Amino acid sequence: MPNFHYQVSIPQPASHLLNVQLTVTDWRQEYLDLKMPVWAVGSYLIREYARHVVTFTANTAFEKVAKHHWRLSSLSSDEPIVVSYQVYANELTVRTNHVDQTHAFFNGCATFCFVEGWLDHPYHITIVPPNSEWRTATALQEIAPHSFVAQSFHELADTPFEVGIHRSYTFTVRQKPHRLVVWGKGNFYSDQAIPDIMKIVQTVAEFWGKLPYSSYLFILHLSAGGYGGLEHRNSCTLLYDRWGFRSDKYLKFLNLVCHEFFHVWNVKRLRPAGLFHIDYERENYTHSLWFCEGVTSYYDQLLTHRAGLCDHTQYLQQVSDSITRLQNTIGRKYQSLWDSSFDAWIKLYRPDANSPNSQVSYYLKGELVAMLLDLQIRIASNYQRSLDQVLVQLWRKFGQSEIPYTDEQLLKEIEAIAQVDLANFWEKYLFGTAELEYQEFLEPFGLTIQTQTTSQTPYTGMTWHNQNGKLVVKSVDLYSPAQLAGIDVGDEIVALAGYRVHPENFTERLSAYAPHTTVSLTFFHQEQLCTANLTLGEPQSDRWIVREIANPNSEQAQRLRSWLGSDN
Repeated sequence: MPNFHYQVSIPQPASHLLNVQLTVTDWRQEYLDLKMPVWAVGSYLIREYARHVVTFTANTAFEKVAKHHWRLSSLSSDEPIVVSYQVYANELTVRTNHVDQTHAFFNGCATFCFVEGWLDHPYHITIVPPNSEWRTATALQEIAPHSFVAQSFHELADTPFEVGIHRSYTFTVRQKPHRLVVWGKGNFYSDQAIPDIMKIVQTVAEFWGKLPYSSYLFILHLSAGGYGGLEHRNSCTLLYDRWGFRSDKYLKFLNLVCHEFFHVWNVKRLRPAGLFHIDYERENYTHSLWFCEGVTSYYDQLLTHRAGLCDHTQYLQQVSDSITRLQNTIGRKYQSLWDSSFDAWIKLYRPDANSPNSQVSYYLKGELVAMLLDLQIRIASNYQRSLDQVLVQLWRKFGQSEIPYTDEQLLKEIEAIAQVDLANFWEKYLFGTAELEYQEFLEPFGLTIQTQTTSQTPYTGMTWHNQNGKLVVKSVDLYSPAQLAGIDVGDEIVALAGYRVHPENFTERLSAYAPHTTVSLTFFHQEQLCTANLTLGEPQSDRWIVREIANPNSEQAQRLRSWLGSDN
C-alpha cells in the first residue's frame, strides 16, 4: 500500500512562494498520475490553480500531459518517488493562497495535487515554517507539531491552513472546542466578537439539534476592504475589512460568520447529488445552489437576529436592503433562480457589462425566495409548520447519514415535510421569472412593503463614475433611454445639450430637464466623438422598505414573534 506525504515549506516568505514536496513510498504501478484541482470546493468557478505552479521537478522521468496533469514513470527500485514544485501565492481571497512576511495562508485545492485513483487514501502533511515564531492552524488531525494527517484527499482539499504570526482564541460551546485565529491588524475587538460568535454557534446548534464535529476552526483575515467567506467541513475562512468592527458594518460581519457556520450542515453534510462525489477536474453541476446558498443567506440574518445580536428594526432593514438590490437588478426578469444555480460556473463569478441585465444571483434571490417559502409554509399550514422544521427533517433524512439528494428530490421532500402543495410557488419563483409578491406574504405577519423614489433625476438607465476626472459610463440598463440612444459601458460623457459636463455636475444638469424631454448627449465611444438624442424617462422607484404596520392585530403580532423570535 503506497504512502503519500506532503511537505510545505516557506523559506523566503517575501517571495510569495510555497515550496511543496510530495514523497510517495511503496508505489508499485508503472505510472503515477498527479493532478491539481481546477476549482475550490464551495466556489463554483474553474480557477486553473495549476497556472500558479512555477517549477516542477521529480526524481524520475515525467511529462505534462494536460494543463493540471503530470505523468511520472515509476522507479525500478524501492526508492520513493519525490516530486517538488513551487506555488506562487499572492492573492488574498478565501479561495486562493497568500504568502508574505507575516503568514502563509493556503487552501488544499489550490496547493496540493492528488494521485489519480487514490483520492480515498490518507495523506500526511508536514509544515516547515521559516522560523520558530510561526504557528500552524488547521482543522486536520495533528499528529506532531506542524504535522497533520488527512484521512483522504477530499479532506485535504477541503482544508485551509493558516501558518504564521496570528492571534488565537479558544472557546467551548456544547462541550466542543472552538478556535478563532486572526491574522492582520484593525479594530477587531475580541472581548466583543468572541461572545457574539459563541451566541451564533449556540443558536445555530439549537436550530439543527447538535454539533456534528469534534472541533471547529474559524480563520479570520483582516484586510484593506476585502470581503468573503468559504465554508469547509470543520472550519471556515473569513475575509473582512480591518476597520469594519466598530460601526454598522459589524452586523454584516456577524452575518458572514453565521453564513459560513450554517454551512457546516447545509452543503457540507446535507448535500445535493451534483456536489457529492467531487470531480476536481471539471464543473460539478447542480440546480440546487439556490438552496445551498440562498437558504443559508436567509438564515444567516434570521439566526443572527434570533441570537439577540440585532433587533426587529435592524433585521427588517437588512430584508429591505436585499429586496432593493434584487428589484434594481434587471436580470431578475430574464434568468430564473433554477438556471442561475446551474449556470454559476459561467456567470455569477464572471460578471461583465451585461451581467446586471441578464442574470440574477442565487445568493440574493435565493435568500428572498427562501424567506417567502418560509412564510408560505407558515401560512398554508395554518402556522403549524415552517421552513425551520423542513430543514431539520431534511437534515435527519439526508444530512446525518450524508445521503445525497437530487434536485427534483429536494423539492418533493420540502413539499412532503411541509405538507403543502408548492407546485405554483416553484413554477413562479424557482423555475420562472415572476416578480416576487412580497406584500401578499408579509401582510399576515403585520408587515408592509413600500417603495421610494430617492432621486427626482429623470431616468436615463445608466450609471456612471468618476474615472480620473472623466465621466465614464459604468452600466446601461436593457431597453433603457441610454441604451436606445446608443450609449455603451465605457463611454466618456463630455457634454449635455451642447454644454460641457463633468462627474460633479452631471446629476444636477440632468435634473434641470423634465421627464420625456429629449436632449443631446455628446460622448467619446472608442475614442470617436459622438452625439445622440437621449429621451429622459420618469424617475424610478429605487428603494423598497419593509416595516411593521402601525396597528397590527394580536394574531399578526404573534405570527411575527413566532417567525423572528422575541425582539431585543
